[in-house]
Amino acid sequence: MAPVNKISLLIFEILDKVRKARKKEDKVRILKENESWALKDVLGGSFDNSISWNLPPGEVPYKPSSPESAPTDLRRKNTDFRFFFKGGPGDKLNRIKRESLFIGLLEGIHPEDAKIVVNMINKKKPEGVSRNVVEDAFPGLLRA
Repeated sequence: MAPVNKISLLIFEILDKVRKARKKEDKVRILKENESWALKDVLGGSFDNSISWNLPPGEVPYKPSSPESAPTDLRRKNTDFRFFFKGGPGDKLNRIKRESLFIGLLEGIHPEDAKIVVNMINKKKPEGVSRNVVEDAFPGLLRA
């Protein structure tokens, strides 16, 4: 019997499952079972106080993609985060170019994942996820 391919959930779907879980150990298990760099980048960007975003805080003026036909997804575009945090290669970009790249990222991914990314740069934690849950799921991910 051939192994069944696991369907990868989008980041917002994973975080929704964590939000709905009642027990800490269930939340940790869900995060571990769905581990990806994109998920860890979002959690790190939201919870790690040593990460500062080189983008204006608040609402972002972008046009969300259609949920059923987003051109890409956050599991592919999370590598673009390097252009948006202070101290990264994006520091060399002028503000307009950096903000245009960010809007392009938001417009290319599922609209629910885009909301999570906007919350991340505003340091708004995902609902139902605590720092302790993140630290238990991914030890060493958060520095400060």
